[in-house]
Amino acid sequence: MRMDDIEESHNVEDRRHGSTGGGRGLPSIGTMFMLWPLLKPLLRTKFGWAIIAIGAFAWFSGFNPLSLVGVGGASSSHSISKNDEKEARFIKKVLASTEDVWSKLLPKYGLRYTKPILVLYRGHTRSGCGAAQSEMGPFYCPADKKVYLDLGFFDELARRHNAPGDFAQAYVLAHEIGHHVQDIQGTLSKVQRMKQSWGGRGARANALQVRVELQADCYAGVWAHHAQKEFHILQKGDIEEALNAAASIGDDTLQREATGYVRPDAFTHGTSKQREEWFSRGLATGDIRSCNTFQ
Repeated sequence: MRMDDIEESHNVEDRRHGSTGGGRGLPSIGTMFMLWPLLKPLLRTKFGWAIIAIGAFAWFSGFNPLSLVGVGGASSSHSISKNDEKEARFIKKVLASTEDVWSKLLPKYGLRYTKPILVLYRGHTRSGCGAAQSEMGPFYCPADKKVYLDLGFFDELARRHNAPGDFAQAYVLAHEIGHHVQDIQGTLSKVQRMKQSWGGRGARANALQVRVELQADCYAGVWAHHAQKEFHILQKGDIEEALNAAASIGDDTLQREATGYVRPDAFTHGTSKQREEWFSRGLATGDIRSCNTFQ
């Protein structure tokens, strides 16, 4: 991708350096055992209790006071690699391009675009939708209007799913921003109400969620269409990277890799072919009206 002319977005909350931005859960039992020799003498004095109270307040506010005594240092800035920082700068530029595209495009459909926040984290954090863990993959939370992304997902995308490349990474973020557009349109709330009326689970609810995800794929294609017109971002092989990423994380492909067979009633994102087709449709038309997966 050609991103030289795009500035980094400032709508980013970086929690990779130890702050969860939403508080923490209780320390693990192993951590408590490790800390006991330090805590025991503090419990004998009022001053010690005050230190503990301050430390507890800092912990639940998101700061890791344990790093001051060499515990929990994995969340320090030294754990962030140069490649991680490079990917962070790149994804901030992708975010900026989505902001530019959707801010100009949505008013043409009678909607006002509000910019979401991108939360970068490592391992785990908290969101308005509950716990966020790297195993969950990137996701959009409509409750706090934020996209949550552990950059380690891109390593898994390349190694485990054989979908490397910078445009593959851009497609992933553009898909999540697509969910934000759906939120602005009111689509996510309507779908949620329908799913709740059906009990929230089952094949019918899954099928509806597939339509949501395929529309987000189409919106990612719409973004790419207009970003190319505006910034000339595409280079040779970029579209193939995005299509490969879409195909690699199709439900049928993931199920076949995990279990050896496919269960269509359990699909929640669509088949590899569907994901490729809807991204391609958005890319070709640049029109969100072509992305009506609910018809």
